[in-house]
Amino acid sequence: MVSIPPDGRAGIDAELVKRLIAAQFPQWTGLPVTPVEVDGWDNRTYRLGDDMTVRLPTAAGYVPAVGKECEWLPRLAASLPVAVPTILAKGAPGEGYPFPWSVRGWLKGQTSSPERIADMTRFAIAVADFVLALQRCDAVGGPVAGEHSWYRGASPAHYDDETRRCLAVLDGRVDTRRASEVWDAALAAEWHGEPVWFHGDIAGGNLLVMDGKLTAVIDFGTSGVGDPACDLVIAWTMFSGAGREAFRNTVGQDDGMWARSRGWALWKALLVLSECIDTDEALAASSRHVLDEVLADHERFA
Repeated sequence: MVSIPPDGRAGIDAELVKRLIAAQFPQWTGLPVTPVEVDGWDNRTYRLGDDMTVRLPTAAGYVPAVGKECEWLPRLAASLPVAVPTILAKGAPGEGYPFPWSVRGWLKGQTSSPERIADMTRFAIAVADFVLALQRCDAVGGPVAGEHSWYRGASPAHYDDETRRCLAVLDGRVDTRRASEVWDAALAAEWHGEPVWFHGDIAGGNLLVMDGKLTAVIDFGTSGVGDPACDLVIAWTMFSGAGREAFRNTVGQDDGMWARSRGWALWKALLVLSECIDTDEALAASSRHVLDEVLADHERFA
């Protein structure tokens, strides 16, 4: 039996994947199974042969993404300017593994990082074009933002209590007065638009590049239909200078959308800082940088 412990990762390995494939998709039995070089936390991913991957949720909270992606990615793909994962099969619980899982086509490319991007301004425009194309997709019947999307696409007010706890923990160590102003502005900028598709986690690790250009977007586990403000957070987490301006100008959006987006970025930066400020210098520095950029952006545009 496979036991999925609270940390959500141990207990899933290549041997489990081989057994699941043999039991449910025997046509692929015998293909090599190897861990991917860069893996996520919500799911474990393995190469299956040369052209496929197997993706397994690490905890019950990530299970809704399996059915959602299997149903909606094939519908969205044709309307998007770059590749997204191709669903080849949906697996069922088995071999002691308690959750559904999926088999997907392998997408070539590397996760994006500054040294892999030929022109950051053009890359920022390509990301903005993807966000806009996703928003234009037919949202009728789509999964409304909520628990399955970890409340991305809903109001940032869902995380109000958590954010205010973080502000209290960090009082005296970051500029909590200015941070509170950003958060209050995000909550005040209520969204009243028609629901549109959002990805929920537009970040460097979910953007693939080849020859320095954006070629694919992966991990739609937090996607849904609702308020797309959460998809603008990359403006501060990855872009700066001309790249940020190009992203902002291309993606457009009104002042309220940007205020809520700053709220999403602030919430995550404060949450990470509250957990690692004394234990992980590099992670704390990265989160401080995002926080500083968000505060400066608020003062410039609010």
